[in-house]
Amino acid sequence: MTTTHTESAPAASTPPAAGDSPSLIATLAGHYYTDPGIFRQEQEKIFERLWFCAVRSADLGKPGAFRTVRIGRESVLITRNRAGELRAFLNICRHRGAQLCTEESGEVRRNLQCPYHAWTYDLDGRLVAAPNLQRMPDIDRGERSLVTVPLREWLGYAWVCLADEPPSFEDTVIGAAVERLGDAACLDRYRTEGLALGKRLTYDVRANWKLIIENFMECYHCGTIHPELTEVLPEFADGFAAQYYVGHGAAFSEEATGFTVDGTEGFGRLPGIEDTQDRRYYAITVRPQVFVNLVPDHVIVHRMFPMAPDRTVVACDWLYLPEVVDSGADLSKSVELFHRVNSQDFDACERTQPAMSSRAYRAGGVLVPSEHHIGAFHHWVTDCLGETRA
Repeated sequence: MTTTHTESAPAASTPPAAGDSPSLIATLAGHYYTDPGIFRQEQEKIFERLWFCAVRSADLGKPGAFRTVRIGRESVLITRNRAGELRAFLNICRHRGAQLCTEESGEVRRNLQCPYHAWTYDLDGRLVAAPNLQRMPDIDRGERSLVTVPLREWLGYAWVCLADEPPSFEDTVIGAAVERLGDAACLDRYRTEGLALGKRLTYDVRANWKLIIENFMECYHCGTIHPELTEVLPEFADGFAAQYYVGHGAAFSEEATGFTVDGTEGFGRLPGIEDTQDRRYYAITVRPQVFVNLVPDHVIVHRMFPMAPDRTVVACDWLYLPEVVDSGADLSKSVELFHRVNSQDFDACERTQPAMSSRAYRAGGVLVPSEHHIGAFHHWVTDCLGETRA
């Protein structure tokens, strides 16, 4: 879904043409969106090897609060320790492998205890107690601690990585913002880590995660299915994606006074925003599963959780200045605009998913010139899987 056009140079090189039409390039074949074997490879080689945006840090408000998150094939447990620091572990008891926390979220007083045999761990993952443990003095408690997962906080979210040797966070995560905006400071000015959650909506989308990313990256569809969005951002009706051009933000229409469903006024500019960023919309994709949407008075963050080849859960957060949320201000017009965009986009993805199994899409489809940057995403996927595309 996102968009727009500037005269800057394209951010990605153009992949080869499709067939005899130089204007077109080939997409991934249909089975990339339906094959359980490919999905398992993506779980292993993408979601379990790259930094994954798991939870909003503020969701774990005090020591003992925890969340469990599915990342690839693993359940990851994220909690806040007694010192107030976030910690992440594989959600597996080191005794016989039972899942330590079976709830999606909760709170414990001091320790995490396995419900099977009562092995007990402190909030830093150390084994502190177990039935008859004193009779087994040879057990190395440190060796039997929970398996730690690397964790970084950025933009007010906890990002974790399951890889034995995680890639550089600066290069692969922060670097995605720099690549898109041309300047890390451009994102820093929104001070997302200090914003408050105004609204969260969760969407259960019956579509492959790649279809959702492809949709977000282009705006060839915007003039067709996003009437409210193109009223506020008329550039989007032209079909060019903002993410195709480094540093470009789509300008508000002259009639719009805010990023709201009817173009009426929002909540005033965030304190760090510069004049060059005012009345503009920026979109960032942080592979493999995060979208960041920047407008002058709030930030919208999407986190995708791929569950199956044809199912993706998307959590969408609307973030505002704390004083706006604390005041009880009516956020509905602000939230409604992107909620409609989400619903329109996800409906389009769900209409597309069944066709991925059709013989008409066996060899895939094509990308028109304004979508050519999606070809770079397809190359990235196949590179991660260790495949080569012509």
